[in-house]
Amino acid sequence: MTHQPTDPNVSAIGDTARPLVADRAAFQAELDRLRIREKAHTREGDAIAAARRRLPMAEVDPRTPLIGADGSVPLIDIFDGRSQLIAYFHMWHTGRPAAEQCEGCTFNTSHINELAYLHSRDVSYAVLSEGPYEESSRYRDFMGYTVPWYSVPQDSVERLIAGRYFGILACYLRVGDQVYETYWTSGRGNEAMAPSYGLLDRTAYGRQELWEDSPEGWPQRWGSKGGQFRSDDGRPMAQGPRIQAGRDDDLGPVPDGWTACSCSLHAGPPAAAKK
Repeated sequence: MTHQPTDPNVSAIGDTARPLVADRAAFQAELDRLRIREKAHTREGDAIAAARRRLPMAEVDPRTPLIGADGSVPLIDIFDGRSQLIAYFHMWHTGRPAAEQCEGCTFNTSHINELAYLHSRDVSYAVLSEGPYEESSRYRDFMGYTVPWYSVPQDSVERLIAGRYFGILACYLRVGDQVYETYWTSGRGNEAMAPSYGLLDRTAYGRQELWEDSPEGWPQRWGSKGGQFRSDDGRPMAQGPRIQAGRDDDLGPVPDGWTACSCSLHAGPPAAAKK
């Protein structure tokens, strides 16, 4: 076992333990037994979703300013005329290169593309990024994201984050000129954004992460501290195809009024970015 990222284009499983071989009838019989549990899990998920629909809601200032391509825009406008909004709060490390941006937020956001199905249910979707719009929008362009993208100016952070942190997924309801938050989640709750994990859970080797309950000898190559989202060069994994395609990942200088990130993930801001 290791806790190292790997090249996403190269199989590293090799000659490892494998499931037992059975005839088709025995295989189907075991699967039928498992299917009972899967159906129960689905029904419990339905019951939890029903409970979410019965949660109370908290009022949010509808005029909270955000920054988009055309400048300042109030929160209520990013509903784009619809009654509901799903917003992902993307963590951002100001003044850091693309390779050092949040691997988990990149993982989540890289899965979201087609919004027509949400729109058909009167639901809009947007990314609300921490940090300056000038930087994060360059990252959006480098990654090729097509969903609406805004940054949260420093004066608006507490109005929306309310003592929490970037990396949350939140849902809102618009009632006339008022806005309410109806739900939020984070961590594994954000896996709803990432069908890659749901698909991996259906494979013989699963996610190949150290915490999983797998048979002896199964490949388990990653922990759950972020390395599972990074390639062997340290970049968030989804950046690899963009670099290979020749896209420019230059995020430009630190915008005026901002200083480089010096959070616990970094030893300190690079000298060239200090103000």
